[in-house]
Amino acid sequence: MDRADFFEQVYQVVRLIPKGRVTSYGAIAQYLGTRGSSRMVGYAMNGSHTVQPPVPAHRVVNRQGLLTGKHHFASATAMQDALEKEGIHVKDDQVQDFKTVFWDPNTELTL
Repeated sequence: MDRADFFEQVYQVVRLIPKGRVTSYGAIAQYLGTRGSSRMVGYAMNGSHTVQPPVPAHRVVNRQGLLTGKHHFASATAMQDALEKEGIHVKDDQVQDFKTVFWDPNTELTL
């Protein structure tokens, strides 16, 4: 699978994350059968801001709920603002009640 195909698969999964929920780079990688490629999922998210249809990249955080990708958004608070608009509470760059709002494509979706 080439990089463009992988990125498109990542975008397809991210578009399925419901409003008010988040997932992790690793959960997406595992769902795509590429466990260990969390960093590549991150690279896909970094480049997702101009992709059509839109990709809700703000819903992808690290495995601890940290907003590690926030510096790739238009402003320092844009990622947190987008999450809070969907009802997700963020404190000190970390999603609160992470286990409650976590959406796992491995259990929510079937290949």
